[in-house]
This record gives sequence, C-alpha cells and structure tokens, in this order.
Amino acid sequence: MSSSTDTAVTPFTVHVPQADLDDLADRLARTRLPRPAPGDDWDYGTPNHYLAGMVEQWRTRFDWRAQEARMNAVPNYVTEIDGQTIHFVHVPSAEPGATPLLLLHTYPGSFAEFLDVIGPLTDPVAHGGRAEDAFSVVVPSMPGVGFSTPVADRGWTMARVARTYDTLMRRLGYETYGAHGSDGGAMIARELGLLDPPGFLGLHVLQLFSFPSGDPTEFERLEPADCAGLEHMQWFQRVGGYNQMNGSRPQTVAVGLSDSPVGQLAYDELFNSFGNGTSLVSAEQVLTQASLYWLTNTAATAVRYHFEEAHAGVEPQVSSARTGVQVFADDFQTIKVFAERDNTGIVHWSRHPRGGHFAVLEVPDAVVADLRVFFRG
Repeated sequence: MSSSTDTAVTPFTVHVPQADLDDLADRLARTRLPRPAPGDDWDYGTPNHYLAGMVEQWRTRFDWRAQEARMNAVPNYVTEIDGQTIHFVHVPSAEPGATPLLLLHTYPGSFAEFLDVIGPLTDPVAHGGRAEDAFSVVVPSMPGVGFSTPVADRGWTMARVARTYDTLMRRLGYETYGAHGSDGGAMIARELGLLDPPGFLGLHVLQLFSFPSGDPTEFERLEPADCAGLEHMQWFQRVGGYNQMNGSRPQTVAVGLSDSPVGQLAYDELFNSFGNGTSLVSAEQVLTQASLYWLTNTAATAVRYHFEEAHAGVEPQVSSARTGVQVFADDFQTIKVFAERDNTGIVHWSRHPRGGHFAVLEVPDAVVADLRVFFRG
C-alpha cells in the first residue's frame, strides 16, 4: 500500500475480470422491469420500451472488451493525492509548445467521454488543424468515479477536486495549463479559476451555473434567447429529480444503482435529455458509461458530490479567471447577464445550433474547434 507522501505515477491497464462480465450478463438476462406507466412514454421517467431495447443491446451486442481496448489505446496511470487514488489518461503532444489541458468529465459520465477528441487535440495537423493548436491532455477520473477508487473519507467537494487536479498537473511537470469541462467538470474548472493557481491559463466550459439573484434590473437586460434559457431551467427543475435525491439521500439511491445494472441505466436518463428527443448520444455511448459505473461499483461514490456540495456551507464567490463559454442549443442555457455577474473574466462566448449536454460525445468537432479558438486567444 502506498503512503500518504507517495508521489509515484504508475501505469494502469483497464481490465475487468471475466467473472464480473459474466455476472453482468446474468443479471441482464434476469431483468425485471417495473409495471409500465400509462402510455409508456418519458413523462413518468425512463420508460420500459426504451429499457427493453437497451437491455437487449447490452446483453447481446455490446462489447465491453472493445471499449476496454479503446481506453487502453491511450496511456492510463494512477497516482495518490490527498490520500486518494487518482486515475487519469495523459497524452503529451509531439508538437513543441503544446498547451497543457485538463479535460474534466460530467456526471453520469467518465473519462471515456473524451477518448475520441484526444487525437484531434494532441495531433491537430493529422486532423485538419494547425500545429500551434496542439494540446497535451490530462483526463482524470473524478475521485469516486471509474478507477479513482475507493473513496474512504468525506468532504470531496468540487473545490477539493480542483486542488487535487492542480497537484496532479504540477506532479506531471506542467507549470501552466488550462481546463475544459461540462456539468460537474465545468464546476471543477470554475473552482480552478477561483483557486487561480500560478500559470493557470483559463477555463473553457459548456455551462456556467448562474441563476437569477432577484434583482429586477437583471431581467431588464435579458435578450430573447435568454428567455428561452429561463424556460429550459424551469423544465430541468421539473425533470431533474436526481439532483434532489443525490443531494439528500445519496446512499439510499445508491443501493438500487449498485444492485441492478438496469437501475443504473434508467438513472442515467440525462444522457437521453429525459426523453425530450434532442439527445444525440448514441446507445453505444450510453452503455459504455453505464457499464463503467456498474463494473467499478462506483454509483455510491459518484452520487455523493451533490450531497457534499449541498452541505459544504461555502459562500458564493465571483471568479475573475479568463473564461470561455460554449453554449449548445439543447443544453442548459447559460444566461450571459447572470454569468457575467458571477464571472468577470469572460472573454469568449459562442452559441451552437446543434448539440446538447454531452456535446463532446454528440458533436466533438465543435468542441475541439472552440477549444482551439479560446486557447489561441
């Protein structure tokens, strides 16, 4: 066992024992779906007709070993920071002067979200870009997600994860770096902005979670697109019940997720944008993420972040870090008036007509192109 002062970085290979895959197959074969809701649509939550088709694909056509091969096609490592095992992918670019970049995943996603953009980011010339657009990428798994386990202590807030990732980048020899993230990854990126470590180059995010303060003058400055953004916020509050469950009783909900792979799949309905028909995430991509959570038994530790944030007792802070925001049509609509109130260093803002909450899975080229523009500036 490594000591708390151990700074070693050790190569890691993703390999799930065959017995675990056999157990998953057995559980899927014995799936018992709930009695369907009237109409069997998405109004009441994840419907049976969707689950039945996904279970059949998971059981008969999904190839976990092929996904393992994708994960192992890039260098994986583990190291210990703050008493916690941290798993990460590290791919330095061959281009001189490449920009070091942290890629920060979502919930209920994982480091595997970024596998298809590592090549374009690290080797832009081979993917239609310019050598000066190259990045050296580090893709960590959040503590408690995937292979960054087990989590033994409390208090893993987004701010603590940000401090851990700064230590990771220094350990890898990077004196400067930037960050990109969506969802939980966007929150961690903002915490890095608040931390403002030496050499921090800024954050590029798909969301800034800023909300109305109650000041009526804020609403007077809203643009027409912002009104649609407010409607989207209200819709998300109606359907995003997992936020309340994770934030109040994470261990209770984790029992079902940890004992039933189909329970995990159903709880991952955010990948389908709660059934509103806008998601571009493929069934294969959803099953990859659900499989990773299931096979690592990390449902319980992944859902704790909502609880830790809700009980952290931290006062809101204004970030002055250099910030870029990329807003996708079918995602949470960051509202500029609110965002600029809470983030005074916004220097880049782009809107895209196609893509949603998991844009790096849905429209990866658009994310790569925007990253190049922001960090080129």
